Amino acid sequence: MPALCLCFDVHEAYRLRKYTVFDIGQNSVYEDDDRNCDALIAIARSCYLPMTDLLLKLIRRHKKAFKCSFAISGTALDQFEQYAPEVIDGFKALAATGCVEFVSGPSAYSLAFLYSEQEFERQVKEHSLRLKGIFGKKPLAFRNTEFMYSNELAQALKALGFKAILAEGAEHVLGWRSPNYVYTAPGLAEPRLLLRNMLLSEDVSIRFSNRGWSGWPLTTEKFAGWCSGADDADIINLYWDYHAFGMRHDKESGILDFMEAFPAAMLADKRFSFMTPSEAAKKIEPKGEVDVLDLVSWRDNERDLTMWLGNDMQKDAVHALYALDGRVRALGDAGLIHDYERLQTAEHFSNISTKWFTGYLADRSNPFESPYDAYITYMNVLADFEMRLAAAEKAASKKKTAGGRARPPKKKTDAQQKK
Repeated sequence: MPALCLCFDVHEAYRLRKYTVFDIGQNSVYEDDDRNCDALIAIARSCYLPMTDLLLKLIRRHKKAFKCSFAISGTALDQFEQYAPEVIDGFKALAATGCVEFVSGPSAYSLAFLYSEQEFERQVKEHSLRLKGIFGKKPLAFRNTEFMYSNELAQALKALGFKAILAEGAEHVLGWRSPNYVYTAPGLAEPRLLLRNMLLSEDVSIRFSNRGWSGWPLTTEKFAGWCSGADDADIINLYWDYHAFGMRHDKESGILDFMEAFPAAMLADKRFSFMTPSEAAKKIEPKGEVDVLDLVSWRDNERDLTMWLGNDMQKDAVHALYALDGRVRALGDAGLIHDYERLQTAEHFSNISTKWFTGYLADRSNPFESPYDAYITYMNVLADFEMRLAAAEKAASKKKTAGGRARPPKKKTDAQQKK
């Protein structure tokens, strides 16, 4: 019986304000709060609130036969708490059904795995604790930023106790094999590897409202038929950007109607059942090993990291940031740590991509006029951040020196001297 593993990727990045060289050392407010607030509220109204309500209704309607999972970034949670706490209330209601799993990841939706093992581990543990605190259960499944994956990631996550990894079923990695099975990394029994079915996932998340697509209009019956046609499948992993439901494809496209009919269309075929990632990892035996030496992602046709590290400006920015890692952690200043984490979010580097004319979707557009503006702004912010870091280090050094200096001996009084 093929399992359907449905995961919604939920992520919102903080946008930087236009930060010029004249702001360095004068103003350390980096983010465009008004723009972030307006954008989040609009997305909540169009997507998060109606879609979450719909999923809750579907779980109740199908008496818990319908299940799904969410990979929510730490920066998304920050913005929900700051601008739209009712969104978190909706996710809590889903968690209470027992039919929804929450998947962990790096708290800052960062590239930390590539540059700092300690920072990556710290972010993952921090985010897992936060998800447990909000939704009541420790995450057992993991989704890296932009579904980036390699053998080394599997090794790191095994040490952290994860049972499943959600990753991209890139064709150049799978070769002749199908994404519709459970796999493992070479030499590891766990965590189990659940690879996205790219074609079926993007039929909904990318192509749904494209009238020039040969599959338009996409009905649930048509989509269920495509899923049924998957040869000898053990599992079909459908990973969708949550923005697809109301933002990328607006309500008038019929995307919410499609989603409302989707569980019934799939469950009508008795061969199918919905599973969460950790359930699939536990119940379905691996079909073999997949050897992924170089990191893959779910972005662009290349399924690689060129969206974040494809040009010299991007590499300069990311290397300059992570060069500060040891200093930030050694100092332990809460305000600097907070800003350091926010500066790691992957969009800061994808905004600098010179692929940006073709690499962006309308609902996740580049807030800068050009990648060069994005680079200049980011480096100005980083220059101010490093000045603050150096000043904090100097202050801490002075405090430490003063605290460790021996006190001079007390002068004896005349009476004591006579004795």
